[in-house]
Amino acid sequence: MIVAAAMYPEAPIALADEVSRLRRGDPDTLAAAIARYQHRLYRYLLRFVGDASEAEDLFQQTWLRVMENLRRYDARRSFEAWLFSIAHNLAVDNLRRRRPDSLDETLPSGRLRGDEVAEEHANALEQVLEWERAGVVAAALRELPAIHREVLTLRFEEDLKLEQIAEIVEVPLSTVKSRLKRALDGLRSRMDRFPRGGSK
Repeated sequence: MIVAAAMYPEAPIALADEVSRLRRGDPDTLAAAIARYQHRLYRYLLRFVGDASEAEDLFQQTWLRVMENLRRYDARRSFEAWLFSIAHNLAVDNLRRRRPDSLDETLPSGRLRGDEVAEEHANALEQVLEWERAGVVAAALRELPAIHREVLTLRFEEDLKLEQIAEIVEVPLSTVKSRLKRALDGLRSRMDRFPRGGSK
């Protein structure tokens, strides 16, 4: 299915006939939509929550929520942004249940509370990245708060525009820009602490 997602990276699903078939519950159209977004959506959820089994559950919950709310989907809106918004909301709810404090609350140390989100399966990034410094990037990325991992994933892995990210995470564009800057600064500073070769 990853091949199918790679074959149609730009194919918009917001076409009226596809949405209409999805609304009727056509299993072939649903399978095609899931295949198209499977890799990207799962990767986004994995980066955000940092746990493979939770990301799988959230992936399934996202598609259930899509089917439940499809009648309310506005075809003038990007389907991709709508889909990632649903995933974002479910992931945030999941993280808040795990740690009920705010994900972006600043602690006395200056770190964000999202820094403390547990990451049991964070080795997935090393498997996806294939360049020399993958281990260093992965280790540094794991240390970032969830909201910073999210914005980096959406911008650089999913190649979404800042305006789309703002729509997905439901914050102003200026907030997305500042989060992205803080995320990049944090990633750079963490990478500087790692020796070449990917281990602390």
